[in-house]
Amino acid sequence: MATTGPARAPTRADRVRLILLSFLMLFLELALIRWTGANVVYLSFFTNFVLLGSFLGIGLGFLRANKARNLFPYAPLAVAVLVAFILISPVELKSSSGNLIYFGEIRTSGLPREIVLTIIFLVVAAALMCVAEGVARTFKEFEPLEAYWLDLVGAILGILGIAALALLRAPSLVWGAVVAVLFVAVEITRDTSRLLRLLQIGSVAAVLIMLGFESFAAGVSWSPYYKVKTEASEALGGQSIIQVNGILHQANTRADDNPTYTLVYDRVPDNPLDDVLIIGAGGGNDVSVALARGAKHIDAVEIDPRLQELGEETHPDHPYDDPRVDVHIDDGRAYLEGTEQKYDLILFALPDSITLLPGQSSVRLESYLFTKEALEAARERLKPNGAFSMYNYYREPWLLDRFAGTLDEVFGHRPCAETVLETGLYAVLVDAPAKSAFSCDTRWRPTGEVPKASTDDHPFPYLRTRSIPNLYLLTIAFILIASLLLVRVVAGRLRAMTGYLDLFFMGIAFLLLETQNVVKFALLFGTTWVVNALVFLGLLLSVLAAVAVSRRVTFKRPARLYLVLIASLVVAFALPQSSLLSLSPVPRFFVGSVIAFAPVFIANLVFSQRFKSVGSSTNAFAVNLIGAMVGGLLEYVALIIGYRSLLIVVAVAYGLAFVAGRSHLSARAPAPTG
Repeated sequence: MATTGPARAPTRADRVRLILLSFLMLFLELALIRWTGANVVYLSFFTNFVLLGSFLGIGLGFLRANKARNLFPYAPLAVAVLVAFILISPVELKSSSGNLIYFGEIRTSGLPREIVLTIIFLVVAAALMCVAEGVARTFKEFEPLEAYWLDLVGAILGILGIAALALLRAPSLVWGAVVAVLFVAVEITRDTSRLLRLLQIGSVAAVLIMLGFESFAAGVSWSPYYKVKTEASEALGGQSIIQVNGILHQANTRADDNPTYTLVYDRVPDNPLDDVLIIGAGGGNDVSVALARGAKHIDAVEIDPRLQELGEETHPDHPYDDPRVDVHIDDGRAYLEGTEQKYDLILFALPDSITLLPGQSSVRLESYLFTKEALEAARERLKPNGAFSMYNYYREPWLLDRFAGTLDEVFGHRPCAETVLETGLYAVLVDAPAKSAFSCDTRWRPTGEVPKASTDDHPFPYLRTRSIPNLYLLTIAFILIASLLLVRVVAGRLRAMTGYLDLFFMGIAFLLLETQNVVKFALLFGTTWVVNALVFLGLLLSVLAAVAVSRRVTFKRPARLYLVLIASLVVAFALPQSSLLSLSPVPRFFVGSVIAFAPVFIANLVFSQRFKSVGSSTNAFAVNLIGAMVGGLLEYVALIIGYRSLLIVVAVAYGLAFVAGRSHLSARAPAPTG
């Protein structure tokens, strides 16, 4: 297929414009993922749906690149409609759906979640379609690989921008201001009517006003993970309660007001408490109780710096001011793997979160803390007569059975299970390597068939069986049907897109490869926002390096790249991610990065060699993005097969790309550009 070059030589201004537009597109996508989850309760647990809507919208925008009517000027209006709907739509959340548990209080008012998810998916797609059309209309002015290179530079800047705002804990008004400035920088008002310019200005102003009210609301602040709201509770005598993403998360109360937290100490009366580790320290309740019970030294681990700060500021006992307490802002599993300290007592103190890793289907911030391997790591950090405890309100009997059963496997005997409420679902579990290390009146007894332990390869403790919940299946079916219809409306006859079928399969494979790497680094280095941002940055830099090579080198036999790619996937599969945890941090980072990013680099050499000779860069890129959206749907297969086996799906997808694109592999490649 002959390459269709640009009608004129792009200028420096064109290059800057494409970088800014790509920056805008990725920044807006990531900001929407985080902001929608902070305001629609159950989107905290379904952020992947916003990501999928973004992929569909971007693909549709690129398919519209040659349409007569340009929708890019309407992007501010689309964003304003989305923000308004999110802020005015009531919410509904059930804490459990039988096979899958969502932590949070039960709400009964508002639109059904299926309707809200549907509307949000479509409006997100519309907003990103308008923005992406602006990117695409500039994209097509360049040779394909140069356009892709500039798009990646803008995307990297978008990642850095979001990371910087997370570091600064900037409120949503700042995110909106960044988008507004970018709209101005790319001259969104040019070549538009006066009426449309007024509509654009009014839409931007409306968004900033709405976000301003949110940002300056009493008690509202932002952490890298949540929108946090703090208020005094009359029921607690003026003590602070804290909501995150609209859900009551914790109340900072005096040690004397937390009798259930003391139950673990009653089970270990002879424990000297010389060294205590508290994971999920939060506002300091558990730390306060440990100090009151005589702990001599406490390592308090909390992943969210804002929640810990609020504990310093508002906790009535001021536990974080005590010199016996050392605070560690870190992921709990990462701390367990990185410390050499031995402890008399390790507590998992209600560490359940209210959010997923950004854009992931089911991995929450604490998912790797409740696997069998994590509890084995905790056991290894205990002194000979040390004890372990975890407690929570577990919502479902099977979840309590899963955790108690896992402790039984890890420690070799059934744990002590102290239940508090009549339902028996608020429970304190205590176990230890030595039976003499704790006393117990009530041993755990299963209520039914005990679910298998969660593992590092299948880190879904709140999923009862290896299955895809019905809500997910229904939503996936809707997304597929809606996407097919929307692509058909925008692109016309789908037969015209079959020439890029290999790029479609590459999109599927790359999204799954990206997912695999995100969860791999979450296990190796923690689920913190810093690790997550660095992984996405590493992925984009790997892609950028592959494009840089392909702009200067044309492989005479590109089919051989597929062999190298499959070999790199085999290596990644043969070395499971948990096998690297025994390495110290520096070699673990080096080996993990090579195993993770080598397939990404090779895969993008394959993609770039193909992309440089496409007939329509915008259509080809759109098909690839739509493939990525389908890959995002296939990610849910991990709920059944685990993350390691996703590499098999990746290999199959690249195999299909090879078969679909064989004619291009045998064609003579053009000379390198750049």
